[in-house]
Amino acid sequence: MNHKGCSEQFTIATAFPESGGLVRGIIQSILKGKIMENSMTGSAATQGALPADSGPACMIRDATPDDIAQIQQIYAHHVLSSTATFEVTPPTAAEMTERLQKVHDAGLPWLVAERDGRVVGYCYASPYRPRPAYRYTIEDSVYLADGESGKGIGRALLTALIERCEKGPWRQMIAVIAGTQNQSSIALHRNLGFAHVGTQPDTGYKFGQWIDVVFMQRALGPGGTTPPDESAD
Repeated sequence: MNHKGCSEQFTIATAFPESGGLVRGIIQSILKGKIMENSMTGSAATQGALPADSGPACMIRDATPDDIAQIQQIYAHHVLSSTATFEVTPPTAAEMTERLQKVHDAGLPWLVAERDGRVVGYCYASPYRPRPAYRYTIEDSVYLADGESGKGIGRALLTALIERCEKGPWRQMIAVIAGTQNQSSIALHRNLGFAHVGTQPDTGYKFGQWIDVVFMQRALGPGGTTPPDESAD
């Protein structure tokens, strides 16, 4: 959906560089109303508020177990009401806690957007496939609370996730998007440097309909232009 402007003020509570900031450019785009929102899909150091028109601060920070109840509610809404996920039974809070721990055990980030003490969205990166040769490729997931689409929150979350992942050893990020009709998520990823790399037709079946799966991909850091540092494995 087209975004008509952003009234959110975003505080990035993860350690991003002040200069050369992808985040700064994204926020400038937000202020110009160039948002396509996704309606899917270490110690933190506050860097200060980024400029916005007005409104309450929306802080991007690392997720903790204390966030699980709200994360579970957000995801359950998407499981029960959308084709953005192919799950049909909402996982329990305990299952979501296990997922959070697996992401952290892999050294990957799981971030939340918080406003006025409420989690209004979350995103995380996870290993793309379990076999060893895939170890430098990860997959992103972004979910927003009901009613929070179109406010730039998904874009701020995914921007922060990309920046965090570029600090690690990973070289490619994959978006697996349910449905060619999910233009908001496709546009969100395209605007953050992802390219369409393929579509699997009629791959999922949910709510009485066949659903295509769209694959998008972007490089992290040098991508495939240099070999990885295998000594860090």
